[in-house]
Amino acid sequence: MRRPSWVPEGTDLDKPNAARVYDYYLGGSHNFEVDREMARKAIALWPELPQIMRSNRAFMRRAVTFLAERGVTRFLDIGSGIPTFGAVHEIARAIRPEAKVVYVDRDPVAVAHSRLLLEDDANSAVVQADLRDVEDLMARPEVTGLLAEGEPVAVLLVAVAHFVSDEEDPRKLIGVVRDALPAGSALALSHASLEGRPDQAEDHQKLYQRTPTPLTMRTHAQITAMFDGFELVEPGVVYLPQWRPDQPGTVGEHPERMTGVAGVGFRP
Repeated sequence: MRRPSWVPEGTDLDKPNAARVYDYYLGGSHNFEVDREMARKAIALWPELPQIMRSNRAFMRRAVTFLAERGVTRFLDIGSGIPTFGAVHEIARAIRPEAKVVYVDRDPVAVAHSRLLLEDDANSAVVQADLRDVEDLMARPEVTGLLAEGEPVAVLLVAVAHFVSDEEDPRKLIGVVRDALPAGSALALSHASLEGRPDQAEDHQKLYQRTPTPLTMRTHAQITAMFDGFELVEPGVVYLPQWRPDQPGTVGEHPERMTGVAGVGFRP
């Protein structure tokens, strides 16, 4: 296979990658047949998976738009994957052309792809780090630089915290991030919910237990607690399609079928 220009040297094109599979779910073009084959197998087990991924991405778009409209120009996207197909910097700069974005991911393949895609973007940076090693993440120069001037920063944890186990304590990790943020900063978070599809929750978690990224679905109360120290904006923590929809009619009759909840809060 001829290596496309956006693919770093040395990338194994015969092995699927989670970030490229996610890009496929979103309808993007930064994926290969090996990624699409993996996605098709997952969809066979969970037919609504692409719709759920797109609902999650749509929440991110609405949240970034909401934050940029309220003057936020700095974004820290933790667990970013490959910033393609409606990435944070594109959404934010449509409103705030000066917006700066630091993308963080633990996956070396996603990071390598991201750096190549953004190599000419002076206001975007890419960091390989892990939320679970939060002290290291928050000490990276790209992150400290984003925080240095004391301007509000929007932290995005979109479909990330459910990959942190209870033993690793995502609430505590988020608290470390929160305490480093200037006043007026924000948290936008989405998370897989136990209540959305209780008939499938156990099977979904078992499916992910067989992957390098096991999933911990949580209750609405547990997810809301991750916003400790932030003041939630309306409508609070709700199912993905219910968070400030572009039009009320787009929510649908069963928003709980998206199996995730989301919210945005500001640090006083």
